[in-house]
Amino acid sequence: MHKSTAVHPYTHSDAHEAGHASGLARVVVPVARTLFAAIFLVAAPGHFQGSAVGYAASHGVPFPGILVPLSGLMSIVGALSVILGYRARLGAWLLVAFLLPVTLFMHDFWAVADPMEAALQQGMFLKNASMLGGALLIAHFGAGPVSLDRE
Repeated sequence: MHKSTAVHPYTHSDAHEAGHASGLARVVVPVARTLFAAIFLVAAPGHFQGSAVGYAASHGVPFPGILVPLSGLMSIVGALSVILGYRARLGAWLLVAFLLPVTLFMHDFWAVADPMEAALQQGMFLKNASMLGGALLIAHFGAGPVSLDRE
């Protein structure tokens, strides 16, 4: 039996560890991680305000006084992890854990009667679904080049 020694193109090989990642990847990948995660950092402070807790409560979120600030903390830690490339897979899983309930409970456009509000919530739902896809890619493939822990 011959065992394959092929390196998956999206994981670090010995060449990557030796610093041979393309110059473009060394710029694009950290910029992409930062652009992806910036929304989580910008939105996180709002999770520590009473208005966010009240809004979540109005959507039936249980224990909003605990879960909303916890979601803000998950958002901050996950985003910083992804941006810095430090345990980015774990950080991305934090963002997945944040996005799943928020997307389903807070942007339930199918339950909204007003057509304008339903359209707005559908857009927010799809935005979150897109971010969920990005988080799942990072959770699977890791941070890529120019990361603190070189996953």
